[in-house]
Amino acid sequence: MYRDGIGRLPAFLKVPGTRLLAGVLTVVFAAYILWKIGQSPDQALQFAFNGLAVGAVYALLAMGFTIVYSTVWFFDLYYGAAAALGAYGVFYLSSQETLQGRYEVDNLYISIVFGAVTGGVVAWALREGLSPRLRRRLNFKALRVVEGVLAASAGIYTGFLLAYPDNLNLMLSPVIGVLIAIVVGWLLYEGFWRIMGRAGVRPFTLAAPGGAVLGVYCGSLVASTTEFNLYLSWGVSCLMAGAVGLALYRGLYMYMRQRARSPLIMLVASLGVLLAITALTTIVFQPTPKPLPEAFASEPWIVGKAHLKGFNIFAIGVALLGFVGLLALLKKTSFGKAVRAIGDDEEVSKVVGINTTTVIAVVFFIGAVFAALASILSGHDTAIQPRMGLLLLLKGWIASVIGGIGNLYGALVGGFALGLVEQFGIWDLAGEWKDPISFILLILFLAFWPKGLLARR
Repeated sequence: MYRDGIGRLPAFLKVPGTRLLAGVLTVVFAAYILWKIGQSPDQALQFAFNGLAVGAVYALLAMGFTIVYSTVWFFDLYYGAAAALGAYGVFYLSSQETLQGRYEVDNLYISIVFGAVTGGVVAWALREGLSPRLRRRLNFKALRVVEGVLAASAGIYTGFLLAYPDNLNLMLSPVIGVLIAIVVGWLLYEGFWRIMGRAGVRPFTLAAPGGAVLGVYCGSLVASTTEFNLYLSWGVSCLMAGAVGLALYRGLYMYMRQRARSPLIMLVASLGVLLAITALTTIVFQPTPKPLPEAFASEPWIVGKAHLKGFNIFAIGVALLGFVGLLALLKKTSFGKAVRAIGDDEEVSKVVGINTTTVIAVVFFIGAVFAALASILSGHDTAIQPRMGLLLLLKGWIASVIGGIGNLYGALVGGFALGLVEQFGIWDLAGEWKDPISFILLILFLAFWPKGLLARR
């Protein structure tokens, strides 16, 4: 196997007859699609739009899977559990009050567990965030006390946030206001510095009030609008899934990788994590499928005879924006350079001074966030169920294989390609054939195009 995780071309593919068969299959499928489009252009438009909408979810899953797999080179099955956590997090936070005044789902243990996970992640982030040189200058005991207080405060805050989801907008408004004030203040500072820095004007005196005013306005707007609660639950659910992914790597996977050094051991461990989280989700939420609340732009638009949803267009935009953001992170930042260096050779990365533990933990966080976001977008179109994580995991993996394992561009292309093939494949079949078509496509690619559409270089 090559180091990039892509196998050598199988010997049977060098046989001209096999290559010919692969070409014939491609031509036959393309001819079938063109024939069906000629028969019913409106229905073709509907299938194409549905394929792009579903493909956006698959692309998000494939991108998160790609960044994790191409960094640590093992198949992390928690990725599927992260998807389920994202969808059920939104369901938990947006459940409506019943006639008895209690929530449809109200579990004290969930608040305690996620509060503890958040506190542990914050403690780790504070410890890793300070440079060793600065840490040596500070009082060790006082620093530990401050870190402990901040971590405990974050954990308690998260616990209360999950325990009282009806007040989500009120409890998150200060955090949102502060974050907006910091980001806007920094952007204004950079802009004023470039324009007036040489003139002797202090940019901070101009940037700080602007950021503070906008932060207060946005915070008060969120606090006074309960309609934001559903979309705030998206962010909270994604962050919680990411925090669990980071905690799993830092608290379990890291030690297992150091001692076992076997992808098979890691695969079995992550399988246990997936099964455990799936079982706990089933116990808490029951195995019956449940719908998420209706999101914005859910009413279909009529274009020709096709029904298009604005929310599905939004999902496509989220996938494209996620791709651009992840690409910029990997290509334009020092963190991205460290991720690519670890993917090429982790031991050499340690030698040159890269903190591989921190970088990989953040990669697990990012991957879990992408999985959770994909499941949330999918859950607003179809009902959610505890075992949905495994199927989403497989779809993300199939999309990665189609596009080219380890290639971020391939993840985007593979996701949309898988969605389109699924939808056009069931044109003359029942909807239940959608999953078998995906697995047949996987087999064909592993047999004829093992490097995918865009092979990693």
